[in-house]
Amino acid sequence: MTTVVPSFALTGLAPALLAELTAQGITEPFPIQSATLPDSLAGRDVLGRGRTGSGKTLAFGLPLLSRTAGRRARPGRPLALVLVPTRELAQQVTTALDPYARAVGLRCATVVGGLSLQRQADALRAGAELVVATPGRLHDLINRGDARLDQVGITVLDEADQMADMGFLPQVTKLLEQVAPNGQRMLFSATLDGGVDKLVRRFLSNPVSHSVDPGTATVTAMTHHVLHVDAVDKPTALTWIAAREGRTILFMGTKHRADRLARQLLSKGVRAAALHGGKSQPQRTRILEQFRTGQVTALVATDVAARGIHVDGLDMVVNVDPPAEAKDYLHRGGRTARAGESGTVVTLVLPEQRRDVSRLMSTAGIRPESVQVRSGDEALARVTGAREPSGVPVTIAPPAPQAASAGSAGGRSAGRAGEGGRAPHRASGRPRRSRRPRAPHAS
Repeated sequence: MTTVVPSFALTGLAPALLAELTAQGITEPFPIQSATLPDSLAGRDVLGRGRTGSGKTLAFGLPLLSRTAGRRARPGRPLALVLVPTRELAQQVTTALDPYARAVGLRCATVVGGLSLQRQADALRAGAELVVATPGRLHDLINRGDARLDQVGITVLDEADQMADMGFLPQVTKLLEQVAPNGQRMLFSATLDGGVDKLVRRFLSNPVSHSVDPGTATVTAMTHHVLHVDAVDKPTALTWIAAREGRTILFMGTKHRADRLARQLLSKGVRAAALHGGKSQPQRTRILEQFRTGQVTALVATDVAARGIHVDGLDMVVNVDPPAEAKDYLHRGGRTARAGESGTVVTLVLPEQRRDVSRLMSTAGIRPESVQVRSGDEALARVTGAREPSGVPVTIAPPAPQAASAGSAGGRSAGRAGEGGRAPHRASGRPRRSRRPRAPHAS
């Protein structure tokens, strides 16, 4: 039976990491960390499953950094690799691990699409012990000759099941074929299913499995509500919910509907913005920063934000469009009630959606409170804090572009550790084109 450690001091982590944990105000490990650290620090292959917000980033990040400390990477030859499915999650992981990496003298590089390929290539060639990457962009850099993985001794797949769902398995497989064959592999996710099994069977050697929550566990500090609403009442009820005090994420099924709802909310006086895969990476980073700082209070998002987004104090998630699967519901809901905080998940359900949503809740193991609502109802205000919007249109001023920094090129940025943290500021990464003087017209 694997040992479960009650404190970080008993894990055998590098002293500099223990000191940084104390400096960050982190005194006790979360269950997923207590369960996995003894095996991961011993170099064993690990399968770790815990609900979103449970502390998986430190669970794999601390042993990765502790076991890599004291080594130096050659240009373009990283020693450790974390693969993630989305740009937002890559930024979050980098931000969470960066203070600990600096504590032990390791360099981090973030490799994602949507930002300057050349800057990322330069960061790799400058030397980085740890690379946090999305599969597609890392493939691009390898094909250019800017990176090789043969020195990677520790490989982590974070949110492995989402990478499988998003069709990344062929790319992930090719990347895993290139890392050091006898290295350590760790897979962490809220669920371990589907195509992940193929990766486990092929690339992990005698892995030890730790599951601190059932695969469809609900977060105990989270309350679930189904609001039955008629189609004619839904737009107004939704606007009242979005106008509540505090920050709210509203999930939509498509980016076009997300953009339309954000515009509608702005016209009613709600400080809203849309976040989806159709936005450029600098736009997505700036919108998230506006949401974190309160400039935006209603974030209208597609499932691009269902994983890898952490905002302190976010207490409500609204499913404007019910998700297609139970695990999508859990990942959306996992944006709230993180790290022991409380939160509420609200799902708006039209009459024709009732049967499908009831089946989804049953699969997820959730027994929500159900109520019929209309805008202005006492029940709507009681469950969501809904209030009438001002009706005065608002405009969200775009934030000033951030200057290029080491963070934009190599992913170096200070921030709070743990599963969350503030995303680093990013510049667009596109070189400015010098304007040629226009030739005068002949007369």
